[in-house]
Amino acid sequence: MNCKTVEDVLKCVKDQNVSFIQLWFTDVLGMLKSFSIRPSELDEGMTEGMGFDGSSIEGFSRIEESDMIAKPDPTTFQLLPWRPDEQPVARMFCDILQPDGSPYPGDPRYVLKRVLAKAAEKGYISYLGPELEYFYFANNEAPEVLDKGGYFDAPPLDVANDLRRETIFALEKLGVRIEYSHHEVADSQHEIDMRYDEAMKMADKTMTLRATVKAIAMMNGIYATFMPKPIFGINGSGMHTHQSLFKGTKNAFYDANDKYHLSAEGKSYIAGLLKHAREITAICSQWVNSYKRLVPGYEAPVYVSWARRNRSALVRVPMYKPGKEAATRCEYRAPDPACNPYLAFAVMIAAGLKGIENKYPLPEPVEEDIYHMSEKDRKKKGIAELPGSLDEAVKELEKSALIKETLGDHIFTKFIENKKIEWDRYRMHVSQYEIDRYLPIL
Repeated sequence: MNCKTVEDVLKCVKDQNVSFIQLWFTDVLGMLKSFSIRPSELDEGMTEGMGFDGSSIEGFSRIEESDMIAKPDPTTFQLLPWRPDEQPVARMFCDILQPDGSPYPGDPRYVLKRVLAKAAEKGYISYLGPELEYFYFANNEAPEVLDKGGYFDAPPLDVANDLRRETIFALEKLGVRIEYSHHEVADSQHEIDMRYDEAMKMADKTMTLRATVKAIAMMNGIYATFMPKPIFGINGSGMHTHQSLFKGTKNAFYDANDKYHLSAEGKSYIAGLLKHAREITAICSQWVNSYKRLVPGYEAPVYVSWARRNRSALVRVPMYKPGKEAATRCEYRAPDPACNPYLAFAVMIAAGLKGIENKYPLPEPVEEDIYHMSEKDRKKKGIAELPGSLDEAVKELEKSALIKETLGDHIFTKFIENKKIEWDRYRMHVSQYEIDRYLPIL
């Protein structure tokens, strides 16, 4: 589908005999929310929006100010390929508005819109390309793997090859262009990589990919999870996010005369990511479980540095290929696929833009394996560490004027409140590890 206007959507619904339209949006944590309307309500819903009670949505309004409006974005209209062809069901992403029609400050999509508007004022278009890793398990009750395959393994070691293929066909019907798919390093772990796109489109596509992976898995009696670290002792799932800024059709990160082929803007953008890395970690890695992934030894970045070849660094700049100026980019490796993509993309871009605005200097790359450096050597090279727990990450977030400005007071406050509750529940929980370790000896 290639709808651009309300009229396009109305015509498509009529021509395709669509039975229901699902209206999609996310709460502050990035959980997909949806309600369905019939075609008879669509005209009014597209022009005025559909009202709903926001008081039960995480991070939305208080009970005394609960009326919200979901306003569909016609450019996101697509038919859901896993619903019956004889009674098609469509979906659209929505912007959340207040009753007076103004943007709702608790809407994650609005946060990203504000950051992109700021970039546009400086003449930039932001492009992103996230790589989402995930696991297939037998069910959602225990992490029971389907195979013992490894990186790039083919069938029969990769038992989910057909499942990924079915998922990709569904994604392409939803307008999501796919570049790669393969078995990842860990048992039963997989990756599907989307073709890079403008940041807002990519945030919507990231939500679409997560929903599609889960829907196709469920139809096949399998459970798919984007949990960052479901199994101890093997790699967790990341969401390495490739980033670049363009001015028109020109990549603003590229400079033919630089030894790294990076422009001053590109260097300062990367320096911004590095300088504000600890502040944005709680947004990019927002769960207690995220910090079981962010440990040395499992290909997850822990140390704040950049490199070209070194995959133990937080930011990687892929090597330049002649004639591929448009592909000049940086790859931020800390986020995991269970984040809220609207907020994660917003804070990463904001950090990069702050680096450009203030002309942050970029330190020299660190091409050594940082995991095997001593603490003394890391300090000598000025290599900081990412927060080691959700508690530490939230404390860094609380101190950040940049992220408070980026998220806005409402989401900044609600997000921190939610994460403090999560940490307290985790802190008080008595785990099986503690029972096994301490009960026999204490």
